[in-house]
Amino acid sequence: MMRQISEQILTIAVWLTLTLAAQADGLVTAIVTDPLTGVAIDGYDPVSYFTDPEPQPGRAEFEYDWGGVPWYFESAANRDVFRRNPSVYAPQFGGHCLTSLSRGYLADGKPRLYVIEAMKLYFFYSSANRDAFLLSKSTAIADAGKNWPKLSQDLSGPDADTPVAAGLYFAAAAPASVAAGQTDAKVQSN
Repeated sequence: MMRQISEQILTIAVWLTLTLAAQADGLVTAIVTDPLTGVAIDGYDPVSYFTDPEPQPGRAEFEYDWGGVPWYFESAANRDVFRRNPSVYAPQFGGHCLTSLSRGYLADGKPRLYVIEAMKLYFFYSSANRDAFLLSKSTAIADAGKNWPKLSQDLSGPDADTPVAAGLYFAAAAPASVAAGQTDAKVQSN
């Protein structure tokens, strides 16, 4: 009787381990989403990063699907602006932390820890990562750009026909203004 219970417990433990491992692989996605809702960048309006003093939460009634995930906007106007050219407003690298990418690994960026540099939106995992980026902007952007193709190839995305990650890095090289030390950085420290 004890042996049968032990075998059942062992079987359940193995099954749970395999199930959780499979689910964990599916959570590393090309576009950073809220794990509970599946909404991109925790439901913040990506256009508001560029137009408002701080990012605004979007509303489900102004939803637009891009890259296989829903994005929320604070108004129909912001949704329509995004729809015309998503690559201008979406965070670079799908919202993954720029500093982590520049160091050779993936970490989800947090929508409240961001920098707008050369009209590109970058997210960071921590304020320390953001501070490290601010010390060496052009190097971090260049290194992240070099690492992104390799790191993003294993990311999951909803469209199996097209590699989602391929279209998510928009700053192909460090902009000349960054390399020259010029900046128009907007930094959020919440």
